[in-house]
Amino acid sequence: MPLVTSTEMFKKAYEGGYAIGAFNVNNMEIIQGITEAAMEEKAPLILQVSAGARKYANHTYLMKLIEAALEETGLPICVHLDHGDTFELCKSCIDGGFTSVMIDGSHHGFEENMKLTKQVVDYAHDKGVVVEGELGRLAGIEDAVNVSDEDAAFTDPDQVEEFVKTTGVDSLAIAIGTSHGAFKFKGEPKLRFDILEEIQKRLAGFPIVLHGASSVVPEFVETINKYGGDMPGAQGVPEDMLRKAASMAVCKINIDSDLRLAMTAAIREHFAVKPDDFDPRKYLGPARTQIKNLVRHKITNVLGCNGRA
Repeated sequence: MPLVTSTEMFKKAYEGGYAIGAFNVNNMEIIQGITEAAMEEKAPLILQVSAGARKYANHTYLMKLIEAALEETGLPICVHLDHGDTFELCKSCIDGGFTSVMIDGSHHGFEENMKLTKQVVDYAHDKGVVVEGELGRLAGIEDAVNVSDEDAAFTDPDQVEEFVKTTGVDSLAIAIGTSHGAFKFKGEPKLRFDILEEIQKRLAGFPIVLHGASSVVPEFVETINKYGGDMPGAQGVPEDMLRKAASMAVCKINIDSDLRLAMTAAIREHFAVKPDDFDPRKYLGPARTQIKNLVRHKITNVLGCNGRA
């Protein structure tokens, strides 16, 4: 099966009241863990690549690994650029075989964001590629994205109709209280479902995206801290909130930090128990298994997209 866009995935997800998992990838073990879990659960899949991951792993290597995953699994897989911030970066990914790109113009004003987003949409649609835009700004740190709490802003529902109509985007990332990284909330976790409901009302049937939606699995944080980490107070998005969002207009939920924590916890535990065992297969193998188990849990218990491939 060739790579697909997210168009049909999102249509089915919206109608079915579930979400597609968009998992960030950086290397072979992460791709293997994610795709093996999705294959076993018969789930559609979005593999997303940040600019930093693309630079680290090399575009060609990543695409060949994803081609191998297609051959091994037979799943519908969409390859998506996460947080592209320039037209040139989006164009490079489109020309390089990505089937979906995100143009994140949220650091610009509203008019400039629309102008940049439309430029990417016009180029992408001509190539059969879909585009995700963003309105509002999430706090937190992820690769090159670094937004302070002071600069974060909820999405304004009054702007969404004009933005979608003017730009022609295929999906919209919104800010309702999630954030990038492992330290998402100060105090009780809370998402602005009132904003989501209003956006859903105004953009009936249109797919919405949640970034910064890792749950920061406590057992991974505990393992990391046990073996020398320093993550007091790390707190993610409660899974019941994500399930609620997936039952509404949210068709794509991004997961990155949980994958990093799963991998790091497995590797730290390996070296704590067997400090002299430096065979990469011995510590990357358990890390891959940890990622696979995490992704299976997300697919079946959070996203609800198992059996939907």
